[in-house]
Formats: sequence, structure tokens, C-alpha cells
Amino acid sequence: MYYSSGNYEAFARPRKPAGVEEKTAWFVGSGLAALAGAAFLVRDAQMPGPNITILEELDLPGGALDGLEVPEKGFVIRGGREMEDHYECLWDLFRSIPSLEVPDASVLDEFYWLNKDDPNLSLQRATTNQGQDAHTDNKFGLTSAAQKDIIRIFLATQQEMEGKRINEVVGRDFLQSNFWMYWRTMFAFQEWHSALEMKLYLHRFVHHIGGLPDFSALKFTKYNQYESLVLPLHKWLLDHGVKFQYKTEVVDVDFSIAADGKKQATRIHWVKDGNEKGGVDLGANDLVFMTIGSLTENSDLGDHHTPSQLNQGPAPAWDLWRRIAAKDSSFGKPDVFAANIPESKWQSATVTTLDTRIPAYIQKICKRDPFSGKVVTGGIVTVKDSSWLLSWTVNRQPHFKKQPRDQIVVWVYSLLVDAPGDYIKKPMQDCTGEEITQEWLYHLGVPVEDIAELAATGALCVPVMMPYVTSFFLPRHQGDRPAVVPEGAINFAFIGQFAESCRDTIFTIEYSVRTPMEAVYQLLGVERGIPEVFGSTYDVRKLLAATSRLRDGHELDARLPDFFRHWILHKLEHNEVGALLHEYHLI
Repeated sequence: MYYSSGNYEAFARPRKPAGVEEKTAWFVGSGLAALAGAAFLVRDAQMPGPNITILEELDLPGGALDGLEVPEKGFVIRGGREMEDHYECLWDLFRSIPSLEVPDASVLDEFYWLNKDDPNLSLQRATTNQGQDAHTDNKFGLTSAAQKDIIRIFLATQQEMEGKRINEVVGRDFLQSNFWMYWRTMFAFQEWHSALEMKLYLHRFVHHIGGLPDFSALKFTKYNQYESLVLPLHKWLLDHGVKFQYKTEVVDVDFSIAADGKKQATRIHWVKDGNEKGGVDLGANDLVFMTIGSLTENSDLGDHHTPSQLNQGPAPAWDLWRRIAAKDSSFGKPDVFAANIPESKWQSATVTTLDTRIPAYIQKICKRDPFSGKVVTGGIVTVKDSSWLLSWTVNRQPHFKKQPRDQIVVWVYSLLVDAPGDYIKKPMQDCTGEEITQEWLYHLGVPVEDIAELAATGALCVPVMMPYVTSFFLPRHQGDRPAVVPEGAINFAFIGQFAESCRDTIFTIEYSVRTPMEAVYQLLGVERGIPEVFGSTYDVRKLLAATSRLRDGHELDARLPDFFRHWILHKLEHNEVGALLHEYHLI
């Protein structure tokens, strides 16, 4: 396997690997990583679809890419997916998957045309004072000390950031800045999360620094991610004969580990339909791709009248990784990520409006008609003075194909779920859907005398508590996540958010596609390069643009004697360096 960029590798078709027809493939889990891996096996490794089986504990595919109408509860989205144009592996995949909406078009074509015609932009990124005060100046408000914190993280080695928390490497100026408010609410970072992941995100998305305050950096699907991404991919796999085995919980995988370091998966153990034990023996030609860990494991849905619960009981996906990791030190350390629920839990809620008065308050803040079918909020609106640090978003409507046209589906989430609210004097994690709706309506600017009635009869809200949703942001060291294909592995790979690809950042759907692409290309010897992560961190133009934005457009102001300053400016006046500094308003 190797990495590549440019049209030469991107457009080339690999030849069929020798003996691929005699191989089989088994996937543990049916999230995006498994679906993508199966697609790469069919498209690039040219494995016959019927040779591929996907094992899934639930009765439908998609994993964390969900979007459901739950009987007697309402519409549910546990999270939303922020996308950008440089998700190289994701778009490489979806260029091959036919759209379910647009004839003779791929999912990528559909997505590309949608975002050309209706580009994303937030007109109101944050509010205070019950939605009355706007925050749209797009300023980061970074002091000199806070700017130095960012530069220090950016220039540090990865080893220097390992095992450290963000609040250990930045000062109070940084944590009180608008930049941190934009950053933490967009990416779901907490002060106690990994400084290493913060560094990796800075490098990965440095080209989008200027788009953080107004979300011009982002792109979104037409509907929820399940209907827009999972369903067309699932249909394509079925059309190619890929088999799905639902209601199957994989409980263990056996390995043969030889003295010379060769490692082979030898059996998958599962329990089907809750009590039927089974499995399959694996030879060297039987490949197994294991999704390890799960950000949505043990998610618990409440309803309009019932709080969601924090489920700290047995977690099948994590317990499977623990059993696997106990067999070899190269298989990772799951408890680095799964043993600190207070620092990884997260809560969201889906509100469906039933009363026609609520959309008017949404429109007042987002400055767009929520029924237009186009961009509405353009990303989350953060309530800066919320005790929960509540954010909410309305994507293009309808967000579900079955959604009544007079309803709006809103996604709400909070970072501080243990703090009492401002209207509802309870932590979010203890609230019913109706109470969460009341808190949201309060910050939306609904008159206090109308809140109780509107929340009771004018909306349906489904809260969901997720114990592990930011577990991959917890401080870690090299080796805590296993390599996609561990050294010596003959017929197995780890895929998903907890497998180690040094080329990308977790908590993105790009990562869920990159890891299986790396796995398939390595195990099958596919003669095509994996697309490089976009190299913005090495592009001086992107770095200068980011520097200018982080300084809120202020020119460089090094403390130098006037004669020396003038001499430097004169030297820069007629060369490429000076031209670039002028172009990005730094001098």
C-alpha cells in the first residue's frame, strides 16, 4: 500500500489481484467503515460480492450514520455529519455509488450539484440573551498569548502532545476566546480532551480556519446521513451480491500468533438472535475486517416525557475489543478510550416542531425561511450564555423523506450535560424531551409565558444519551490504537475510528472510509494509491491565510525599531514573499 495524489493514480483502475475469487471477507459491524470496506473489495479488489458477509448486531446497517423514525417517539438523529471538499477517500468512494434521487448521477454528483446551487453559510453563528443579541462579527478574539498557544501546539511534535489535555497546553486567554467557542462547539472538544487531537485537527483543517465563524467551510447532504449516504451504498452492495447477517453479535475472534511474528485470525465467534451460538473458521484466504470500539455504543433514547439514561453496563463493541486486545499487545488499549465515561459522555436531542409558531422564532435567528428546502442555519447556532453550552441546528428541510412538509426537524446538543439549565433548573441528562424543548425555546427567544404550552403540545423531542461519543478525544499515546493492519497480520485488519491511520483525524466520516480503504489495499495488494490527506498544512498560502484570520485581519506587528521595520518592508516590496504577505493582508 502507498499514498498518492494527482490524477494519475486517482483515475487509474487497478488490475484484479491474483486469486481474489478464492478469498472470502467477513466484516464485524455494518457501520460506514464496513460498508466502505466491502465496496472497495468489490470495486477495486474485484472480489465477487457473494464472497463478502457483513455481520451486524442490530437489524439495519449504518452504525452511527443514523436517521430514524421511531414509533411513538418521533424522528431521531443522534448526530450530524459536517463534510468538506477534501474528504478524499469519501468522495473517491461515492463517485462510484449511484444516487437514489438523481437519475444517471452518483452520490458525489448529487452532493456536488446540491452544494454548488445552495452553498452553506451561517448568518448567525451564536446568540446570547434569549436569542436577542447576535454574534456575527466573525472575530476570533485571540490575544497575543492565545495566538502563541496555537502556534506552540502547531509547531510541537506529536510526541510532545501525547497524553496531555488541552487545558494543560493553553492558557485562560485561549479558553475564553471566541475561537475556542467556535472550535469546541463545532468539533465537540472539551478542555480535558487530547491536546494531540487538537494539534492534529489544526493541521488537518488549517485551510478552513477562515470558515469556522460562518461555516462556509462546510457542506451537507440533502437529507439525514442515513438516507443520503447509507441507503445508496447499502443498495449498491446488495446489487453486487454482498450478504448481510443481522441480529448477530460477534463476541470474540481467535488468532494464531507464531513465534516469527506472523498473526492469523482463525475463527469468528458470534451469538445470533440473542442465544444461538455460532461462528466461522478462518483460513489464510478468509479475511476479517473488525470495527473496534463504538462512539454510539449503549446509546439510550428517552422520549418527550422520559429522560434518556446513562447506560454504563456491558458494552458489546468495547467488550469485544477488550477480548481481542488481551491476545496481543499490538491490538490496542481499549480502556484508554472506554474507561472514563464522565469525560466521554455526550447528549443530543431531536426536536420535531408541530406548532406553526415555532418556525417563526427559528427564522428570526437564522434569517432564512426554514421551509425553503435550502440551507437554514448553515450549521449549529451556539447559545454562548447557556449553562448547558447548548447548540442547535436546522439542516435543509425536510430532513427525512417521510417528514410532513409543515414540520421542522431540529437537532440540539449540549457539551455541559451535568450543569443545571437556565430555564429548566436541571442538568440536561436528567431532562425529559419536553423539558429540553423548554430550555431550547427559552434560548430561542420564545416569551416565557408561552414556553410551557409550546413545549407540551407544539413539539416532540427525543433525547439520547451516548456514554462514549467523544471517547476517541481522550488523551492517548502512540500504540493505544492498533495499526489498521498490525505488523505480521496475514488475514485481518482493524477499521473505523479506533484504528490507527497516521494520515487523518478521527471523528470524521472521512476517517471511517480511509481506514477500510487502507485495510483492503494492504491485504489484497491493490495496485492503486490511497489518496493523500489534503496537504494544506504544507501549503504556505493556506498557512498565511490562516495566520491572517487568526489575527482577525490585523497586520503583523513585530516590536522592532522603525528603521529596521522599514528596511525589512523595503526588502519584501519586490519579491514573492512580500507579494504573498500583501495578498493575505499581513503587511
